[in-house]
Amino acid sequence: MSESIVIALIGVTGAVIGSIATVAVQWLSHYLQESAVTKRDKPRRDILLEMLRAPQHRWRKLETLMHVIGADEETTKNLLLQVGARASEDGKPLWGLLERNPLPKGEE
Repeated sequence: MSESIVIALIGVTGAVIGSIATVAVQWLSHYLQESAVTKRDKPRRDILLEMLRAPQHRWRKLETLMHVIGADEETTKNLLLQVGARASEDGKPLWGLLERNPLPKGEE
């Protein structure tokens, strides 16, 4: 094999290895970020479930839930959906667990 072909193969091999390393680092970074978010949000989800399962409350105010877990509205709504909660149909900012507050059948 000529010297120029060997040099070209070394260059291509380096580019392939560099690309694979870049993709691997990006994937690892994303995985670690998602793991950190999941770990951070677990206590919040646990608190929301405890509040929503309390026998004295079928529905809870969004403002109260936000305040207790220390999160903004968007984060709180996302976490509520993750734990199986839903908003009330009447437009009020109330949330409850689907298992305790199923959607009515046959209504819009």
